[in-house]
Amino acid sequence: MYPLFTYDGIKVTCGVLATVGLYSVLYRENKFYRFFEHLFLGLAAGWTLLTIWVENLKGPWWDIMVGVPPEKAGDPIGNGNWAYILLLPLGLMGYMVFSKKHNWMSRIPIGIILGLWSGQQIQIWYNTYGKQIAGTAQPIWPTTWSSLTVPNYDKLQLAPDALAAAKSQVYLSQAITNFLFLVTVVCVLSYFLFSFDAKSKMVKSASSLGRYLLMIGFGAIFGSTVLMRFTLLIDRMYFIWIEWFNNIILNRH
Repeated sequence: MYPLFTYDGIKVTCGVLATVGLYSVLYRENKFYRFFEHLFLGLAAGWTLLTIWVENLKGPWWDIMVGVPPEKAGDPIGNGNWAYILLLPLGLMGYMVFSKKHNWMSRIPIGIILGLWSGQQIQIWYNTYGKQIAGTAQPIWPTTWSSLTVPNYDKLQLAPDALAAAKSQVYLSQAITNFLFLVTVVCVLSYFLFSFDAKSKMVKSASSLGRYLLMIGFGAIFGSTVLMRFTLLIDRMYFIWIEWFNNIILNRH
């Protein structure tokens, strides 16, 4: 049978039509694009429902409640924690927002979620920004001059104690990097000092440098975003020309 008329061939062909249909919006808004846009949204909605059950409900709630056996062989089977069933009415109350008569019930789970969320924010803030603050306070003076750059530890073949001591050293390249990072942080922070009028030339210079550093950072972020779009485009073009046209239409494997 010709590869185009097999199940895999039909599946890949449908994927090619969907890809071309979605990219047709680059020309202009058209019905072909609209059709595949609605098709994609419908598939995404169905996939979201499946993901909610598999990732959010089945493992964290249902399996714990009914005592599903662990995946590791030989482990004892759980007895089940049926207290988790109390979460079911709380979850169903959230859907009462669609009822004009009983929409007040939807505020109960929302209040519980907001309370739990508020209590977790201190830990979340520290886990997010505490490491960044600690990462900013890095040494800017090298502790060894045996090498200008960080050596390849795999080639050194050192003992565990010697390897740990070598990794604890600050090399010249690391010290320069830490110094530039520290200067960037101080200058960028000085740019956001709006509470007083900076009359010092040093503060003004640091603020101006911080603005340019921010522009460089935002430019790098924008450039990486554009490259990501090109990565998606290259992947789709490979799918069309290699997986479909070359392997299915021309039948060259």
